[in-house]
Amino acid sequence: MKEMYEFYKGKKVLVTGHTGFKGSWLCKMLLELGAQVYGYSLQPPTIPSLYECCGLENRMHSQIGDVRDFSHLRNYFQQVQPELVFHLAAQPIVRESYKNPVYTYETNVMGTVHVLECVRSMDSVKSVLNVTTDKVYENKEWQWGYRENEPLDGFDPYSNSKSCSELVTHSYKNSFFDNTSVAVSTARAGNVIGGGDFAADRIVPDCVRAACEKKEILVRNPNSVRPYQHVLEPLYVYLLIAMRQQMDIKYSGYYNVGPEERDCVTTGQLVDYFCSQWGEGISWRNLSEEDAVHEANFLKLDCSKLKHMFGWKPAFHVEDAMRLTVDFAKVFREKGDIAGCMEQQIRTIFAKMKGEKEVV
Repeated sequence: MKEMYEFYKGKKVLVTGHTGFKGSWLCKMLLELGAQVYGYSLQPPTIPSLYECCGLENRMHSQIGDVRDFSHLRNYFQQVQPELVFHLAAQPIVRESYKNPVYTYETNVMGTVHVLECVRSMDSVKSVLNVTTDKVYENKEWQWGYRENEPLDGFDPYSNSKSCSELVTHSYKNSFFDNTSVAVSTARAGNVIGGGDFAADRIVPDCVRAACEKKEILVRNPNSVRPYQHVLEPLYVYLLIAMRQQMDIKYSGYYNVGPEERDCVTTGQLVDYFCSQWGEGISWRNLSEEDAVHEANFLKLDCSKLKHMFGWKPAFHVEDAMRLTVDFAKVFREKGDIAGCMEQQIRTIFAKMKGEKEVV
């Protein structure tokens, strides 16, 4: 952790999608590490939004813009002259991708092209990480985890557009960045949960909304197995990859980021954990027959490469991840200190990665 603090302190870091759920947490972590943080994104995608709730707009440089607007994005890159780039901007919802496939492909594919074109024209950039998803793989409903060399072919427009984003990154890496000092990687993360996710059509935000309204939780796919992890898990890994590959380009590549085998649970189990942590008599009902689009039933990741390359292992089990998520949700419900809650949870994962006891 000392190495990470020393590395990021004072660095110019550009985050696309900084007003979103994962982007806001990443910017908060970068600020805690002492980085100069710049963001390029649409307006916050939800009301309320984590970005506004935790006061990020007063602590970082923010440019509202669309990654589909190449000229505007390029001008911002030229203005900032970043050293590191984290590309998170995306249309991230499977069900939304069925409603708006053209927008999903424009954002997730051409947005990636535009970011990489900007990087290609900038002498300042040394490290780039494109964040995709575990859903990029051709899912054969195997009982074992997918490895980074498995075929890419997401089924729905969201997943497929992210597969295309991976392929775009591979092509740019091979065509323009090999034999240069620019290190480029992609990270394929599993399903993340955590405080401050207010999106529609996501299981944990749906749980929190129902619990706050004292309503029954409706679950669409309770038997689907997913690699659930706390949002801070992959974000820590993103920081680690971007740092290590800038220090030594041999670390650039393609990485799965997921939980341990025991934490790949059904959505129904995840909701059971939520109900147990929340209390107050909350319960759920199976909605799978009433409102269905195609979603994979079984999906796991093999994270052996990440563990071997970096000596990494997850900090939290899924029950811990849910506890942190519920703790945040109740702070939000009570109009408590959102920024302070985030800082405490960030200190907790940093402490765990150093092998120290959890911060309380």
